[in-house]
Amino acid sequence: MKKFFENSGGKPTVKKVLSSILAVAMIASVTTACGGSTGSTASTGGNAEEKEFSLKIGDNWGVTHPMAAALDNVFKKQIEEKSGGKIKVDVYHDGLLGDEAALWQSVRDGSVDFTVVGTPMNQEFPMMLISDWPFLYRDLDHAKKVWTGPIADEVSTKFHEKFPEVELLGWGPNSARTFTSNKKLTSVEDFVGQKFRMPNNPIHVGITQNLGASATVIPLGELFTALETGTVDGQDNGMVTVLAQNFQEVQKYLYETNHIVATLEIVANTDKLEEMSENQRQIIRDAAKATAAQAWEDYIASVDKDRQTLIDAGVTVTACSDEDRAKIIEKIQPTIDKLLAENDWAKDLTEKIKAVQ
Repeated sequence: MKKFFENSGGKPTVKKVLSSILAVAMIASVTTACGGSTGSTASTGGNAEEKEFSLKIGDNWGVTHPMAAALDNVFKKQIEEKSGGKIKVDVYHDGLLGDEAALWQSVRDGSVDFTVVGTPMNQEFPMMLISDWPFLYRDLDHAKKVWTGPIADEVSTKFHEKFPEVELLGWGPNSARTFTSNKKLTSVEDFVGQKFRMPNNPIHVGITQNLGASATVIPLGELFTALETGTVDGQDNGMVTVLAQNFQEVQKYLYETNHIVATLEIVANTDKLEEMSENQRQIIRDAAKATAAQAWEDYIASVDKDRQTLIDAGVTVTACSDEDRAKIIEKIQPTIDKLLAENDWAKDLTEKIKAVQ
């Protein structure tokens, strides 16, 4: 410090002393402002600066469906809690924000932040047909392992490459699909001549036609009325969906074919995610994974109870015997062959799924 106090005569001047004190004070001030107290400031400053968001997520399912319930009990609660209230989530069930096609378009253009849909995009991105591939799993636990594991992440990555405007965050259960009808439906032979509502999906339509029935595409929100008025005789959905949509009130028979274990996807708008901090994005991604996992657990646990509820409601429920299952697989082979021939990814992906233990 000697040079601070030297002048030509070797003695300090008042002016130089004051200048030196001021310089030291300024250095200390700058040091403090740039991180001299990084401990507590860093731990709270990031959250304090995060933006607040009010997000909308829509689905087409009744509140009792395991996926809808998980949105309320896991997705919404976990995000709001982990974000410290910075992110609010409003959940809209039963198609209040639009049918499946509308929700898919809305999440792409950003008018809805998140949605849960099946596969309305399968014509644009045929790999999503894997969600409805017939007789692909040994049981429901097998399906859960596939869609909460690495294969799900691989398909999600390809999905984002195809649709960069959205991000697929999680794969939950739709259900193991069964056939219901107002006409007798207790065996493979009973399909012939019946009219079934099908989603807009070539697999479902193909299966129905292979079994000797006709297929009519009707949105889920219009299906109850179509069944009630006899526009169609029946439909295919899981027992959980039959109950969530009250189809037991307008259907007499349920044939438990479990021909497809379908999934529901949690999809986010990319621009909305990019508005958030990395911490907030991770909170949402973690919540989506947790939501899907919980929905699978709840769905698997609900199957036996749902079957009994339908029986108690007067529905004739018939298990599909091993013999009838083999007959169905044989009859729908043309649809499977067509899928394999038209999709170069299908053979490898289906084999990879079947190999999951």
